[in-house]
Amino acid sequence: MNLGTPSPTHGSWYEIRVQGGLDRRWTAWLDGMSVTPDADGTTLIQGQVTDQPALHGLLSRLRDLGLPLISVNRADHSGTPDDTHPHH
Repeated sequence: MNLGTPSPTHGSWYEIRVQGGLDRRWTAWLDGMSVTPDADGTTLIQGQVTDQPALHGLLSRLRDLGLPLISVNRADHSGTPDDTHPHH
């Protein structure tokens, strides 16, 4: 039965922003996620995550680094967040 859970072969695209600078060499340690440091002192980590346990494992690694989480967004394949809310 499929309850809308992504298949293990595809997963979901996530964009995670943390406070602090990580350089691109962390990609391998973060399961191949793309690591992009920004000039504002934050880092964007993005890529496919196979399932929720893998996402929680990734978040645990970031916690272990002591980097405060700013946001975690699931996005569709075009990189647009699934749930867009207008800002007022």
